[in-house]
Amino acid sequence: MSAVSWLNGEAFTAFDQHIMWSDMIGNSIGLVALALGWRRSIWSWPAQFASGVILVAAYASAQLGGGVGKQLLVIAVALWGWQQWQRGKQRAEDGGDGAIAVRFATWRERGLLAAGAVVGTLAVAGLFTLYPSLSWSPWADAYIFVGTLVAMIAQARGLVEFWFAWLLVDLVGVPLAFNSGLAFSGLVYIVYFALVLWGLRDWWLRTRAARPVLEGAAA
Repeated sequence: MSAVSWLNGEAFTAFDQHIMWSDMIGNSIGLVALALGWRRSIWSWPAQFASGVILVAAYASAQLGGGVGKQLLVIAVALWGWQQWQRGKQRAEDGGDGAIAVRFATWRERGLLAAGAVVGTLAVAGLFTLYPSLSWSPWADAYIFVGTLVAMIAQARGLVEFWFAWLLVDLVGVPLAFNSGLAFSGLVYIVYFALVLWGLRDWWLRTRAARPVLEGAAA
């Protein structure tokens, strides 16, 4: 039995839903990656990379082209994000704690992210509609595909808006996962939602705590 065959084999059944190993393992690592992102740990990126590699098998078995594309993007952006956070770490010799500095996006950055999300979703949905074999749910798949990319780019830049992007992705990701037979993905998306809220609160408070320090330094 190949590794891919084993990953796409059934781990167990719960509430009449068949849980695959790839779905369970990949999303469990994804949860760890999100928790590490909350803690602003650079190890969030290797965890996202590993999660993406495993989940490619899960989405391919469910014939979700957008999901496969999403995970390939996760793999690529995880490498870029690792590089960005290596450069952006607050080093101890500079008075930092070794973690990434976080901030709110400027209005220009928000506009670029929003425009990229809209244009990207239209383009990818058009591609999926033109080639139905890529996805049976082109608009939802495109939304998640592009939303994930936007969220990871914002995370790599240390923007608080990264959490808002994940919230919007979850709103579509949960029902789509259940409807696609990826029950564990659906359950994990619900846990993601809670982690995202906590992570948003933590990063938000950190930006408020950093502001008086910056203002004092400027004075």
